[in-house]
Amino acid sequence: MLLVMDVGNTNIKTGLFENGRLKHSWRFNTDLRRTADEYGVQMESFFGHLGVDTRDVDGIILSSVIPSMNYTIEHMCRLYFHGQCAMLVSSGLRLGVSILYDRPEQLGSDRICNAVAAYESYGGPCVVVDFGTATNFSVVSRKAEFLGGLICPGIMVSADAMVDRAAMLHRVEYVKPPRVVCTNTREAIQAGVIQGYVGQVDYILKQIEEELDEEFLVIATGGMSSMIAEETDRIGVVNPTLTLEGLSLIYERNK
Repeated sequence: MLLVMDVGNTNIKTGLFENGRLKHSWRFNTDLRRTADEYGVQMESFFGHLGVDTRDVDGIILSSVIPSMNYTIEHMCRLYFHGQCAMLVSSGLRLGVSILYDRPEQLGSDRICNAVAAYESYGGPCVVVDFGTATNFSVVSRKAEFLGGLICPGIMVSADAMVDRAAMLHRVEYVKPPRVVCTNTREAIQAGVIQGYVGQVDYILKQIEEELDEEFLVIATGGMSSMIAEETDRIGVVNPTLTLEGLSLIYERNK
């Protein structure tokens, strides 16, 4: 079995693949204070819950946007997965996608995984919108080229910043209210956050469309993808495990 791990700023998304198919996936909080042993015990707990032996894992690949955590996670893999070394995603691996970025080494490994999986599953041109701590847009051409994209503050980051800086505003459950002309503060915040973000996504995709001068498929992934996709007709596919699928593909091309 292949263990894949996507270390993000908020969560660590994890999956187990067997013969190229995702069998299990789970996530837990990213915590810079945790040790390799703490992460290892947590991983063993998940494996025990699934009834899977850690000895069944014969490959590990890691995507990380937190370089300071790489040693901890790699050390955990060696300790709790019987000496195995994790493959670390970078632009220098065999990807099946050309990286047309000014400095490819600065491209986030999660965006690389998304581009690889999107092109493999859906072809090009396509745009991946990953709704995470940051929301990033990644553009892949018809010729399997990563053309670039842009990065915005994530929905929750924007909302948290607003309530942290405004004395009379408080955190609310982020569900769509029935209207945008709201008559109470809770719904006003909900409408502003959700509908405002949908408007941002639509506008950015419109700008990308004008620059590319051709139609493209939009694939959404990340924690808030389903909610945003329900509010816009520009998103064609929602795939919450896209990054994990990209990790599996990259491992197979480089093992």
